[in-house]
Amino acid sequence: MKLETPYNVTYKAIYAIANEENNIVELIEESQCYGASAWARHHISKGPLVISARSTANTTRYLLKTGKVEIELQGSKQAAGIESAAIHENEIEITFSGLGGGGVGATKTRAHSPGVLRHTITESGGSRKARGTIILPRRERVLIGIDDTDSKETGATWALAHNIATELHTLETPYLSHTLVQLYPVEERTQNCVSTAIEFAPITQETGKKLIQEFKKLLQTYSVSDETGMAVHNGFDPCRLLKYSSRARTRRVKKKDALKAAEKTNTRIHLGGNGIIGALAAIPWHAQPDKSVKLEPEH
Repeated sequence: MKLETPYNVTYKAIYAIANEENNIVELIEESQCYGASAWARHHISKGPLVISARSTANTTRYLLKTGKVEIELQGSKQAAGIESAAIHENEIEITFSGLGGGGVGATKTRAHSPGVLRHTITESGGSRKARGTIILPRRERVLIGIDDTDSKETGATWALAHNIATELHTLETPYLSHTLVQLYPVEERTQNCVSTAIEFAPITQETGKKLIQEFKKLLQTYSVSDETGMAVHNGFDPCRLLKYSSRARTRRVKKKDALKAAEKTNTRIHLGGNGIIGALAAIPWHAQPDKSVKLEPEH
């Protein structure tokens, strides 16, 4: 038995999404080794460009300010960091630095991961400070909210949503996250009154539009309900939907409330059954599955 690269573990994939103002980047790394990613997150999150860092399962998300800084690395204390984040039209450039294993992570580990277009790296390992720059395609965020596709006999909406998203996943239109959102338990619920948010990161607006069309087509094919709701939000941050979502998670709301919230937040309704109430409420909870499953206290 022979190990081809005994000291290099690449990521499953690395993605980057930028906001509309071109001053914030979300760097998303899908790890093959969570222990190493937890170590990297601990050290990288101390850097001045990092707004926040969090992990869900094997995916780590860094919210970054654009800019360039010098980081004084120290073994054991801050052995890795992000020194620059820049947006160049359709590409995003991230520069890492690190010592020892952190240096390998800053260079070989990320440079040879799926999703990276180009890279430049220095020698790494030992006590030397290593640097690596990766160039990633700038991606769009597409958030799809779904509710009311199921029956007690056929299964749950979350399962259909996941299977559709998995079928549509490619490197050009990656399926990033799946979130179940607990709603206020109204009488019309199938069982648990839960909706679903699916997150994709298409490489262009055109691939995003095609993805949405394919998702809708499959949803219509396999839904067993006449009240299916599907809403789509294109944009970096859907926080404007949180107020509406909180209402739907703490009290009964009407379909007209959902339609009004969609209009105010530039969220498009693709399937307009009563399920749109929960579909819209799911969207602002994308990639927060541990929080969204809790029933909010009534106001």
